[in-house]
Amino acid sequence: MDPVMSGLEGVVVAETRLSDVRGDAGRLVIAGADVETLAGRVPLEDVAAMMMPRLDFGRGRARAWNELALAPVKNGMNALRAAVARLEADDAEAIVGAVAVFAAAWSRGIRGLEPLAPDPSLGHAADYLRMLTGQAREPLVRAMDAYLVTVIDHGMNASTFTARVIASTGSDLVSAVTGAIGALKGPLHGGAPGPVLEMLDAIGAPERAEAWIRTELAAGRRIMGMGHRIYRVRDPRAAVLEREVERLEGIGSGDGSTRIRAKLALARATESAAERVLAERHKERVLRANVEFYTAVLLDAIGIPREAFSPTFAVSRVCGWCAHVLEQRKTGRLIRPLSRYVGPVPGANLGND
Repeated sequence: MDPVMSGLEGVVVAETRLSDVRGDAGRLVIAGADVETLAGRVPLEDVAAMMMPRLDFGRGRARAWNELALAPVKNGMNALRAAVARLEADDAEAIVGAVAVFAAAWSRGIRGLEPLAPDPSLGHAADYLRMLTGQAREPLVRAMDAYLVTVIDHGMNASTFTARVIASTGSDLVSAVTGAIGALKGPLHGGAPGPVLEMLDAIGAPERAEAWIRTELAAGRRIMGMGHRIYRVRDPRAAVLEREVERLEGIGSGDGSTRIRAKLALARATESAAERVLAERHKERVLRANVEFYTAVLLDAIGIPREAFSPTFAVSRVCGWCAHVLEQRKTGRLIRPLSRYVGPVPGANLGND
């Protein structure tokens, strides 16, 4: 009897040219280039163009503004899912633009602020940051763009697989992206950058990190931002985002730089302590920092509200979802795995009296 791969570990379901995750080596390749060589050096628009036909993101945002209609809900992913599902346009340009416009407008709305219309003349990172926070200045725009590039795609993750399954049925792009947003909302996939900040706030000072972590583990609680389903070494995206925080730390000498410097020192001390303590408790597996650890520190340094962290991730990953849908359509093959029935069989006990 064939084994059941309940999480599909090791099962290859598609051939792709979009990204390659090498967990043992701690390497992420995006369309033929290492993520470290792209983030902070190549704009999101150009990286997306490596994955699918070039899109006019500015025009996409302008088109989305005309369809802005957000549900009055407190959860950003719920709002984003509902807003995207109502889109009439069904092309990647409109959908990528819509996710940025809708995410920024929702965040401003729950803060009691009016939404800001997109500026098609700006780059995607700059305009998203402006629509969200009201300003777009260097070096924050550069850091925002580096983040968006870092998380644009990551192999056959749950939301990407969801988008490809929906696409394989012949359904439309809006449906595929709506389904992907639903998958991303799940805590086992959407991650925990917000709780990472809460953890750092609770620790408060580098010298308190190890004792705090030991107390949490003794209470049976997780250490946020540590460990990954695929990587057996440190997540390469964590290194990229740590580098971007360093760059922000080194710019200027005001209160903002002092705050970033302190938060980075605290994050590094916490990561080091967590790695050491987890290695003592889990000798059978390696638990290192994942992308969420330094996502939290970087987005906080940029000025992104915590409740907007997951929608901001979607602003980038929607590019990967669209590229995967276009790639899946070329196969023309319905994704239809098997299941093994283990329930009762009609008549199985007949004749046993």
